[in-house]
Amino acid sequence: MNKRMIGVDVGGTFTDVFVLNEDEGTATVAKVPTTRPDQSGGFLDGIKREVTDLRDVSVVVHGTTAGTNALLERKGAKTGVICTSGLRDVLEMRRRDRPRTWGLRGDFDPVVDRRNRLEVPERTLADGSIRTPVDLDAVRDAAQQLQRDGCEAVAILFANAYANSTNEAAAVAAVRDIWPNAHVSASHEILPEIREFERFSTTALNAYLQPEISGYLGRLETALRDGGFDGEFMIVQSNGGVMAVDTACKLPVRTALSGPAAGVIAAGYIAGSAGFDNVITGDMGGTSFDVSLIHNSQSILSPQTSIDFGMVVRTPMIEITTIGAGGGSIAWVDKGGLLNIGPESAGSNPGPVAYGLGNDRPTVTDANVVLGRIDPDNPIGGKLERLDVEAASHAIDVHVASPLGLTTLQAAEAILTVANSRMAGAIRLVGIERGFDPKRFAFMPFGGGGALHAGAMLAETGIARAIVPRYPGVTSAMGCVIADMRQDFVQTINTLVATLDADALASFMQSHVAQGMALLDASRTKFESRELSFELDMAYIGQTHTVPVPIIVEVIDGQVVVPTKEQIEMAFDAAYQASFGRLLNGGVRRILNLRSAVTGKRPKFDLATLAPNGDGSVEAVSHRRVHFGSNWHETAIYDRLSLPVGTVIKGPAILTQPDTTVLIEPNLQGRVDAFGNTIIETQKVAS
Repeated sequence: MNKRMIGVDVGGTFTDVFVLNEDEGTATVAKVPTTRPDQSGGFLDGIKREVTDLRDVSVVVHGTTAGTNALLERKGAKTGVICTSGLRDVLEMRRRDRPRTWGLRGDFDPVVDRRNRLEVPERTLADGSIRTPVDLDAVRDAAQQLQRDGCEAVAILFANAYANSTNEAAAVAAVRDIWPNAHVSASHEILPEIREFERFSTTALNAYLQPEISGYLGRLETALRDGGFDGEFMIVQSNGGVMAVDTACKLPVRTALSGPAAGVIAAGYIAGSAGFDNVITGDMGGTSFDVSLIHNSQSILSPQTSIDFGMVVRTPMIEITTIGAGGGSIAWVDKGGLLNIGPESAGSNPGPVAYGLGNDRPTVTDANVVLGRIDPDNPIGGKLERLDVEAASHAIDVHVASPLGLTTLQAAEAILTVANSRMAGAIRLVGIERGFDPKRFAFMPFGGGGALHAGAMLAETGIARAIVPRYPGVTSAMGCVIADMRQDFVQTINTLVATLDADALASFMQSHVAQGMALLDASRTKFESRELSFELDMAYIGQTHTVPVPIIVEVIDGQVVVPTKEQIEMAFDAAYQASFGRLLNGGVRRILNLRSAVTGKRPKFDLATLAPNGDGSVEAVSHRRVHFGSNWHETAIYDRLSLPVGTVIKGPAILTQPDTTVLIEPNLQGRVDAFGNTIIETQKVAS
């Protein structure tokens, strides 16, 4: 009996499934439409496409956009806040920013209505001393009022709780005694870090998501168990690691960019195996285009992310830039006669016009269909028998061609030109505009539509080559299988290096290690190794912004050994010099926060097992006319998954497979490497 690992990524349009047969080292994939409003339907449907008996499955790892969608669409639970007197409006005041740079107007409604933000007497000072003990009777009265008002979740947000959690912990205990469910979030548990707004925002958003995410994950887990599954069910975090389901239910805010993060993890592993340490990823699904940068084989983590204006989440996340330029993004002409793409998307239902499910406005996918780049007789996803080319052409003609005075083909090319320009802009933002040389990077397109635009991205950005992974349409699902288990911790220290209490720092580190190791121990996963990493947020006195300072910490007989003050100062100088090119003479060094990470390295499978065997066909399976620029080209169509290692296909060509379509433009060529990836680059001229 084979044991299987399953990765499931639920996107806005499609749900992707990657099934790894551990004993054989083989893989199968499935792609089904995402179900709305309950995404669990598509999740289970996708698994059942490839697995008939869930007793054969050892691990299911899930990357989800449920949290992101709930935030963006404001579909979380009705939530209450109990806070320190005088801090009722912190969530609304934010950092005194506004949604638009120019103009005098701008509004923002927090996810918690003001009438449900209740104040209670208590006060902890910044040094951790308690000036006013918490009034627990007032806390209980507030909790009961929130229940009467129909709140499903509550967040406890007390001033300076990061410095001393005594007041907040007492309030949390009192609320949990009378609250009817487990949806009680405390700021000192979620984010024991200085800066009130960021701590309040992250905790409130966690509470806002808890009922939705815990209910969703509970339904999935129950359905899997009812189907005979007795393995481990884990969730991808926004930092690229995985966590247990019970942790995800307590900390749903850590799933905010779960699905896209899994794709970046997979891309890094695939590219590194293929010999590319510097990669810019481009995940093009039906709704969005997500871009991330991997430098020297390391994903870039951002300590803070705004999911939308005012929705600040301060927890480590893989840095991902998202624009509304997916396959389902709608093309439209504004009142000034300019062609726009997105941000509105047709999603999976009704989807592009060519799906024939009721949409009459053209999308990026419709343009690719009309230009012959997508085979209308073999649509991905498995639910449609044929795409309606005529309907797609009519929609483009009505909504784009006629308003702009273009032919239908010119309008379709214009849609792709604008979409490609927007995607290239996102790539420049994460790479070129940060000082990275594009010639040193490879571009990895994935998602259902990414490989259709690889050549355009090379031409627009100056990147030398693209790597199309073996299964680009389900790369994020593959990343779920690859991702390590990781837990991040933070604690505000707020001290000068000169006055650092080394014992207190060691105590915090030891606590983080103990908590992280306990979570790994509770997992049923076997880890190849366990890794610890520590970082200090530091700055000179008088500076607001900090620099991350990695520090080397030894663990001897299970006890952490804190580096000396001199070693910490040297590490800060090196990090500051690297960031700003100079040090401040006479500057006084300050430590703001400690950040710790405990990672369990999960076993990786050999990507070479996914490569095609040597007896595949290199002959084209058919030909069809495809439009490039201003002309039709007779284009060879190949079955990509059967092309042997070493095969070189010169453009124009199209490589087809169940989860995506790979387009090789006339001046490019594709080469199959030892892992089954297709390397797209400029055609080599014979000498």
